[in-house]
Amino acid sequence: MFDTLSDKLQATLGDLRGRGRLSEEDLSAAAREIRLALLEADVNLRVVKEFVAKVKERALGADVLKSLTPGQQVVKIVHEELTALMGSGGSRLAFAGRPPTVILLAGLQGSGKTTTAAKLALLLRKEGKSPALVAADLQRPAAIDQLDQLGRQIQIPVYLDRGTQDPVQVTRHGLEQAEAQGRDVVIVDTAGRLHVDEELMDELAAVRKEAKPTNVLLVLDAMTGQDAVSVAEAFAERVAFDGVVLTKLDGDARGGAALSVKAVTGMPVKLASTGEKLDQLEYFHPDRMASRILGMGDVLTLIERAEAAAGEDDQEAMEKRLRAGQFTFDDFLQAQRMLRKMGPLQSVVGMIPGLGKQMRGVNVDERELGRVEAIVLSMTPEERRQPDLINGSRRQRIARGSGTSVQQVNQLLSARKQMQKMMKQIGRGKMPNLQSLVAQQRR
Repeated sequence: MFDTLSDKLQATLGDLRGRGRLSEEDLSAAAREIRLALLEADVNLRVVKEFVAKVKERALGADVLKSLTPGQQVVKIVHEELTALMGSGGSRLAFAGRPPTVILLAGLQGSGKTTTAAKLALLLRKEGKSPALVAADLQRPAAIDQLDQLGRQIQIPVYLDRGTQDPVQVTRHGLEQAEAQGRDVVIVDTAGRLHVDEELMDELAAVRKEAKPTNVLLVLDAMTGQDAVSVAEAFAERVAFDGVVLTKLDGDARGGAALSVKAVTGMPVKLASTGEKLDQLEYFHPDRMASRILGMGDVLTLIERAEAAAGEDDQEAMEKRLRAGQFTFDDFLQAQRMLRKMGPLQSVVGMIPGLGKQMRGVNVDERELGRVEAIVLSMTPEERRQPDLINGSRRQRIARGSGTSVQQVNQLLSARKQMQKMMKQIGRGKMPNLQSLVAQQRR
């Protein structure tokens, strides 16, 4: 989502990095470029002015101008101010001392509330909670059916009542059932409309009064840019919410909503949807997002995704094999399946420091993973364990069995050898140069 902003900020700050000394003119010119980049990213004008003023004030300090590495100091300042802009520190959900914890989702129609409710329930279950969903959106005819289907898909109970048009009654009965069944978190999906109006706010206030939520989360569509910020302002005036959930953060939006909403409303972004799948909802970390924008990668999120994708036993077994320098096609297949669980490849690549920018504009074809898996599954168990057995006739058989060409089979065999070489280096404590590996793959 932040590709254009990221490119422009990195270009501006990269120019400063290469200079031994910085003058006030250099910093003023950089401030103008930062201002333009933020405005083009659809960041709120008032927010831009305040941000640039803070960066310039700190950059003009004696510590920067007299530093031996002034450019790096400016980058550090921009990173810190970007983090502060989006809300310093992680902002987790609050949980009631006495269950159940009630989470109320609010927002306009089309913002993704219903899907977000299911995603949040799945996220909380992974954290050891026992969630339930309440279908209190009675304005959109398909909302109840949608939440019911999503609940069945992730095997989380959905409390609904098709015989009434009273969301307060549905909420009351849903909470009673959840409590009776020992559920410790209840997520209430409320109605939305095409715009903020009195009827919407009155209904939301009534449901809130009944639910007594521990958290009220405003769901905003990041693709709507400044409109999302305007919606947040309107809700902030009428309904006290505790935080924001940004949806479609993986889309082509320019990023203005994510960078503006905290400064405008005072409420932090708590969660962000990073894809269409139900497991693609993450806690929002301002410092990590600032690092991604400035091209520094996001190693912490990458590690968390990898740990979530692989079980503890799998991690230990894989680590032992890698330390021994072993990397069979069974390992290759396991690693690929783990990679798929970590989310869209383009997103994963963007978290690797120094690699995201190199791969910008390169189309990562997810279907290629399917072809690779077909080739590996066309091998015999013995061939997967001992790839050196695969001679010319075996390669032809594997190509026919997987619906691919011998050339594609050869490419995979070559890639495995490179991976094994890299794993041996890691096992000896030598980290290979990622940039050289990317260059090899491109050739």
